[in-house]
Amino acid sequence: MKYAYVLGGLASNASLPSELVDRLIELAVADTDRDFTYDLAARSDLTHAQALALYACDLDSGPRLAREGRLTVADVDPAADPDTALALLGEGRGDPAWGRVLVAADLDSWSRQRLAECVGLPPDVVETLVAGPDVRVVGELALRTTDRALATRLAEHPNAEVRKLAAWNEATPPAVLAALLDDKGLLPVERCEFCGGVEETYCGVAPYEICDATHETPVHDVRHGALSNPATPIEAAIPFADHPSENLRLALAERLDLPREVSRRLAKDPDVRIRACIAEKLAGDDGLMRVLAEDEDQDVRRRLAHNPNVPLGVLVRLPVTTKISPTLLPRVEAASPAEVERLACSTNSTVRMFVALRRDLPAEIRDALATDPDAKVLKSIAPHPGLSEARLRAMVDRQGDRVLAAVAANPDASGALLEHLAHHCPPVHEAFCEIAAHPHATPRALLVCLTDGRARPIAAAHPALPPQVIVELLADDDVYVAMAAARNPSLPGAVMRDLVP
Repeated sequence: MKYAYVLGGLASNASLPSELVDRLIELAVADTDRDFTYDLAARSDLTHAQALALYACDLDSGPRLAREGRLTVADVDPAADPDTALALLGEGRGDPAWGRVLVAADLDSWSRQRLAECVGLPPDVVETLVAGPDVRVVGELALRTTDRALATRLAEHPNAEVRKLAAWNEATPPAVLAALLDDKGLLPVERCEFCGGVEETYCGVAPYEICDATHETPVHDVRHGALSNPATPIEAAIPFADHPSENLRLALAERLDLPREVSRRLAKDPDVRIRACIAEKLAGDDGLMRVLAEDEDQDVRRRLAHNPNVPLGVLVRLPVTTKISPTLLPRVEAASPAEVERLACSTNSTVRMFVALRRDLPAEIRDALATDPDAKVLKSIAPHPGLSEARLRAMVDRQGDRVLAAVAANPDASGALLEHLAHHCPPVHEAFCEIAAHPHATPRALLVCLTDGRARPIAAAHPALPPQVIVELLADDDVYVAMAAARNPSLPGAVMRDLVP
């Protein structure tokens, strides 16, 4: 069992010599149950000849080889291997004429849906799929087609499920999308997923829905799709601002082309999701943003903080009333040099934390924030490139384990500093993972990281680990550690040869 994992790691080792790749392929030919063929198929240095040899012994590797660009049209027989043919077609590198072979084959529903997703299929293949009995296949065509005429036809399909997917398709003409909202000019829906009683979902859960011939729920879903579609004329969507369905009002609120008066109406909606949606995307109405900054719901205020258009004066007041996670906010990211300086000098430590998350700060502002008395500001500024080792060490001296992992994530951290952090007492588990993945980590630091359960597989793959330690880790009780060691590019070549029988 462990040996199989080791071979899997070895198969993805970037330093594996080409002749050992050949030997692993030969091993796969001799035993088709080998699990490492998937890893071999992902190798960037795989030659075309090696790819063909691997494909010949393991058809299951075909789709990945196709996606990785290792196979061509001449290498694949769609009748013998539909999965690989579908993978090539999906990448836009297959032969569209294969569609005739595939549509005539005894494919399962999922494969026919994948075929329907492919672009450039011959018209006769598309017509065959449209005429098929599987509504899920027709639905994929309705969702993916770029043919406006076909999208128009499928938007009036008798099954509501197909109409719903056509409503999401931006190739569906605007006039047709408007008609899907008000049902004017379209033939009535004849069938939906709930007709005849309970409908099984893909998850195997059967919601108890019985259609009463009005197809109410699916028709609602059709309107939701059309409201969410940016190609739907806004004039046709505006009347839904007063619709009794919260979900339809929310779909309208998510649009980027709302007139100001509609945004103002939805900003007072009783549904907090709708107010929060308006708060996050509103633009050009500073007065309304100030109103939303006083909203009783914290999520509305939090979403306003993530709005790239929020006035800076409103943004800096939000942390007083709202808990906002340490994320680089779009408005802070877009701040001008003068605004950055203002934010960095704020008396509110949360505001200083937000600006500290930028990675392009002027040196004087960066260094000033590196001396901040608040730990959360230091955690945010610690990974900033350009900080001197003295400043990074000073952060650890002042705040200890609260900033250790953030300091270890600094791209300029030296090997000596990483060793210092690895030996910190008490140990910080998050820091071990950062150190184990750091390109400057030294053997001494990595040996300490091997004592931590979460950092151990990361450290086992680090090329700075001593070769004898890597070899020992091949027999580790944790198969993922053993696999990481086999993937380590510093694994001695002689050991690699010994591992491949």
